[in-house]
Amino acid sequence: MAAEYIGRCQEEKLRKMPVDLVKDAFGCDIIILREPNGASAVVHLHGGQVTSWKNAQGDELLFLSSKATHKPSKRMRGGIPICFPHVRNLGSLEQQSLVRCHNWTIDPNPPPPPTNGIKAYLDLLSRPTAADMNIWAHNFELRLRVSLGMANLTLTTRVKNIEKVKALSFNFAICTYISVSDISEVRIEGLETTDYLDNLKCKERFTEQGNAITFDGELDRVYLGTPTKIAIIDHEKKRTFELRKDGLPDAVVWNPWDKKSKTIADLGDDDYMRMLCIESAAVEKSIVLKPGQEWKGRQEITAVLSSYCSGQFDRHVASDG
Repeated sequence: MAAEYIGRCQEEKLRKMPVDLVKDAFGCDIIILREPNGASAVVHLHGGQVTSWKNAQGDELLFLSSKATHKPSKRMRGGIPICFPHVRNLGSLEQQSLVRCHNWTIDPNPPPPPTNGIKAYLDLLSRPTAADMNIWAHNFELRLRVSLGMANLTLTTRVKNIEKVKALSFNFAICTYISVSDISEVRIEGLETTDYLDNLKCKERFTEQGNAITFDGELDRVYLGTPTKIAIIDHEKKRTFELRKDGLPDAVVWNPWDKKSKTIADLGDDDYMRMLCIESAAVEKSIVLKPGQEWKGRQEITAVLSSYCSGQFDRHVASDG
């Protein structure tokens, strides 16, 4: 009865907002956010994962694999998954994907509404299950707000340590799969002169030398202490994604290219051409919370039909939040 009452309260809350709670074609619970100008976003309750973001013209801005698994119990490749408590290359797969296997709920005690006039937003909550505690024995609350604007999508995350005695140490990433026309026509600006760990060379440390990052083969790097603003420029579509982040000092840039794609079961052989994975992350240094403390991280993506040059990006480094 309690679960049914909570469910009714959640549905009643959604009815008062430009948000729809429905099931997709595969029977999964999804929430659709709609902006008056026609933009929309889709969030799967399983995994708390954004799986679609469309602009006012109906163009899909996020990549979803052609072999994505549309099952409530499986992880879905693409969109914007949340990686907590460990990100890729840190810890076991179960640890990396802990909250991606959760059925998130609508937050019953969300933060105050956005103050910038945005009305299409959603607050979700994830807590560890008994099975989770066997994998990673820490008690936490993870809150996620997804906010949809006219040309931007914002994810705000909050992690609270609800342990009474021990500290909570974790890494975190907002893993964004951007849809691009042709990866060989894409460039990333804003990371020049930044140090990075090359995962293709045993995490050896280098400094980015070019004016921009371009793609002509597999790339898997962790950029350290990055600026708060990064631009992804798709020359063929004449579209720029401006990524702004706070509390997430690092950035992971990944594209598997052709050979690696063929080894990934839930990725189509040619999907690499249409995707760029960029993660706003805290990778190099773990976030440590004392009992009762809370951490906040934020990522905002804006899509515009224009191009940027490197000189327009400042070198302000993201704060620790």
